[in-house]
Amino acid sequence: MLEPGSTIGILGVGQLGRMLASAAAKLGFKTAVYGPSAETSPAGQVAGRCFTGEYEDEDAVRAFAEHCDAVTYEFENVPAATAAAVTDTGTTLAPNAKALAASQERLREKDLFRSLNIGTVPYWAIENEADLSAALPEAGRSILKTRRFGYDGKGQERLNGDEDAGKVLSELGGGPWILEGMASFDRELSQVAARSAKGEIAFFDLCENQHKDGILARSVIPAEVSAEVASQAREAVRLVLEHLDYVGVLTVEFFDVGGELLANEMAPRVHNSGHHTLEACSVSQFEQQIRAVAGWPLRDPETVRPMEMLNLVGAEADEWAALAADPNVDLTLYGKGEARPGRKMGHAVRPWRKG
Repeated sequence: MLEPGSTIGILGVGQLGRMLASAAAKLGFKTAVYGPSAETSPAGQVAGRCFTGEYEDEDAVRAFAEHCDAVTYEFENVPAATAAAVTDTGTTLAPNAKALAASQERLREKDLFRSLNIGTVPYWAIENEADLSAALPEAGRSILKTRRFGYDGKGQERLNGDEDAGKVLSELGGGPWILEGMASFDRELSQVAARSAKGEIAFFDLCENQHKDGILARSVIPAEVSAEVASQAREAVRLVLEHLDYVGVLTVEFFDVGGELLANEMAPRVHNSGHHTLEACSVSQFEQQIRAVAGWPLRDPETVRPMEMLNLVGAEADEWAALAADPNVDLTLYGKGEARPGRKMGHAVRPWRKG
């Protein structure tokens, strides 16, 4: 168990790193962040120390890790060599490299769900034009995605099943790919949970999410679901956590199809759909992550106040003054500069009631 005053390192310098650093400070930990332009980044503005470097610079990563008592990360596309550079120094990395590998590649992720008997949409491995041509007639309405990278709607293309395979692959680029069948779902849900090094698991209430242009727009906690649906989500996430010997916060996103949950994807980190846990719950996802990484006991994440979170994307953050003046809104801004289209600039949280 790390003592207060120990240093927790964070790979990544965005808004998630920023909120993790704030949570660590609350518990008396020092923080160091690593990434490009770290000093001027959202995380670097609040961290105790900044290490600027590329994630492929293994020597710089080792120097960073040697400064830390434990290291975590704010995004799942940390290169495998970077993760190895951390553990080579003897510094604990949590979540572990196995969790990173499982979540970095969409086909591997779907195969993991299937191996644990967790339902998913139909999917096909696509290596080339011939694979896509053969799969499209069976798949029909579907989504073609690059297996690696791409988020918030990037790196994917919606298809009807009658497209020219060669043209589609040429325009999307970035192969190999995965073709996923479209789910006619009732709603999208996410289960945020944490597992400690001792194996204790703490589940937040399910969140119900709405997306716009592939980006999370709104999330509500708690989702209004049956006990059976809540149990399905928790059991699926428990299986993943235990299989990966996971330490930290994990989020799995689901499609709710008539009360049956289909796993869509997972994130081995704190998640956008859990930001309102800061205001809604007895412990936030950020503090829970720090507790897990530091070897502290997890807290019971009870929902104290039902809350709604609205992402502020691009120019939506220009409404900060009105949001700051609203007594019912908790406003969080990420300290970013230019408000480009599609860029997450902050979020607003307010009490939520059905209807």
